[in-house]
Amino acid sequence: MRKQIDMLNMINTLKQDLQETNDLIVHSFEYFNQQITLVYLQNLCDVDKIKSDIIQPLMLCERESKYLLHLLSLTTSTEIQQYENLQGLILEGNILIFISNSIYSYKVVRIVNDQPEDATVEMSVQGPQKSFTQDLNVNIALIRSRYPSNKIKVEYQVVGTLSKTKIALLYDVAYVDFKVLTELKKRLSKIDMDVVQAAGQIDNALKKGKISVFPTTMITERPDRAVLNLSQGKIIIIVNGTPFTLSLPVIFFDFMSSMDDLYHSYWVKKLMLIIRYAALFITLILPALYIAITSFNPEILRSQLTLTIAGSRAGVPYPSFYEVIFMMLAVEMLIEASIRLPKAIGPTATTVGGLILGQAAQQAELVSSIMIIVTAFVAIANFTIPINAMSFAIRCIRYPLIILASFFGLVGLVAGIIVTLCILVDLRSFGTPFLSIYWGSTKKIESISENPKEGHN
Repeated sequence: MRKQIDMLNMINTLKQDLQETNDLIVHSFEYFNQQITLVYLQNLCDVDKIKSDIIQPLMLCERESKYLLHLLSLTTSTEIQQYENLQGLILEGNILIFISNSIYSYKVVRIVNDQPEDATVEMSVQGPQKSFTQDLNVNIALIRSRYPSNKIKVEYQVVGTLSKTKIALLYDVAYVDFKVLTELKKRLSKIDMDVVQAAGQIDNALKKGKISVFPTTMITERPDRAVLNLSQGKIIIIVNGTPFTLSLPVIFFDFMSSMDDLYHSYWVKKLMLIIRYAALFITLILPALYIAITSFNPEILRSQLTLTIAGSRAGVPYPSFYEVIFMMLAVEMLIEASIRLPKAIGPTATTVGGLILGQAAQQAELVSSIMIIVTAFVAIANFTIPINAMSFAIRCIRYPLIILASFFGLVGLVAGIIVTLCILVDLRSFGTPFLSIYWGSTKKIESISENPKEGHN
């Protein structure tokens, strides 16, 4: 009798701890000549699963012992020995079953957004089209189905003092660098955040240098890229509630390679890589180079081209620095608007806005026609970088180069490029030099399939 009173007190305590919330269901009834109570959060749990796995078998069992055996036979059902964490179990999507002066928990969390959809951020022409989902277990299943190896190990952790977000670490024990794994676990244990809802938050928390603009982990929504990274000895971090995963350690080449490089022929792959690196060079230095040439060093161009640029700027009342800053900020605003606007009108609004803005600015002689061409080149070239994190980093680095070129001309631009290269040389991704030379993903996969030991990075 004493235990039964304690059970009632536990239920009343749970109600108080959960603020008497209206979606807390406490369902009590008598069966097998005793009281049975089910406690769960209605909006968090799958009610159909509760009916099929708990209530219906109760009606079919003739003896209480049979029903208890049925409860224990359920995959995620356990008998609770310690009563301190009952509130946490309910908040994780468990149902508590009070029966025979004992408490059983069974995970019946409702799965939301568990169907893979087409990738929308990192597109591929010939590769797989489906992305990760927002369910942790489904994402692990997607990786295991593409990488059926007995060497994959999965470790679960929880981050976020309030959100209690579940994350999973996936790695291949045959290829992973255990020093990197140890360092990662050390940094994860130091994460002090109230709410974690996205992979980007963990990415920021894992950075050693918080002001570093270059990414030291890769965020991707593609299962095929995650599998490729696993085969290269990288560690995958899957965050529950987001379709994006983290891969680490990474090098600069990883951000410039697309998954289509694996699916195209050799020469097409090399051509695409050359185009991307040329676009990287253009989007990074072209605005600063324009300022350096027009304001400080026009002699480095042929005289005809110099006169053409000077003629196009004849009516512009401001120095080239203001001209470049005005157009670069206009492009940044258009990009930001294209992200925030509804999908139905976003592309049309930004395209029309860009055309009208550029044409009007040129006719009003606020900018030169050459500057319009430079702006278009810079914007197009920036979008050729496959990974958004690197694209954002290049956009940030562009402005210090513009400032240096506006003060010191070509000398300032060269000095800025040298400083940027020094930063990249010094940068480490969990101990791996960021500018490491890498021989290519396809060769890596082939070497792994032929001899696993030779595939170690």
